[in-house]
Amino acid sequence: MDALPGEPVAVGKAGTDRAVTAYRPGYELVAEQILQLIADLRLRPGDRMPTENELAARLGTSRTVVREAVKILSAIGRVRAQKGRGLYVADDEGMLGTARWGGFFLPTDLDHVYMLFEFRRIQEMEASRLAATRATPTELRALEAAVETCRHGHLTGQAAVFEQGDDEFHVGIATASHNPLLVIAVREARRLQHQSSVIGLNGTVGGHAEDAVAEHAAIYQAIRDGAPEAAAQAAALHIDNTLEDYRREIQRRVFG
Repeated sequence: MDALPGEPVAVGKAGTDRAVTAYRPGYELVAEQILQLIADLRLRPGDRMPTENELAARLGTSRTVVREAVKILSAIGRVRAQKGRGLYVADDEGMLGTARWGGFFLPTDLDHVYMLFEFRRIQEMEASRLAATRATPTELRALEAAVETCRHGHLTGQAAVFEQGDDEFHVGIATASHNPLLVIAVREARRLQHQSSVIGLNGTVGGHAEDAVAEHAAIYQAIRDGAPEAAAQAAALHIDNTLEDYRREIQRRVFG
């Protein structure tokens, strides 16, 4: 019997034939399977994909679940639906997008997540180091405001507000580095991280939010104080802790 949108599904633990029951919406699992199918078929941006009916048959699920999965993939820029023409692999023209990266980023593949965070760690450390020597008073005020936005979002339970502050904080650090290429790189890496959040974590912030607020404050203080190495180390700690949160949550949701 097909899982309905939002219904828990049984997911096999990697490397075993044993199925465990973990709450994971059916459409979320199917979204991940569609991305894997795109990779397996070696489809490129602009290529036409199988129809919803064909996807449902290939994946052993219902068209309703496929339709919900396609909505997610469209929202994060991985699939493009053209009315009357079908489904296409999106033209992902970002610096780390499918057209420029050597393969497809699979949001719940832990190896891909590890590589992404390794890349982010390098970016964020150097951006913070540079920001500590180059940030203007206006940029420092923007960073302080972003820290407070995150804190407010966490304390009031408003995930969207927290995420807004989080984006503003990290992009703000890159902006304060006065290196436009770092700004682009940080934006692009966070875009892929957002895909992991949507598909792997169902958009939840995770258990690291409270610590993240304090970590943001520590990074900001080091940048404000003009302490490059302290800023870099605070950024590294923040990225490492965020990765650990992702790892635990993805494993819990995917493997139970």
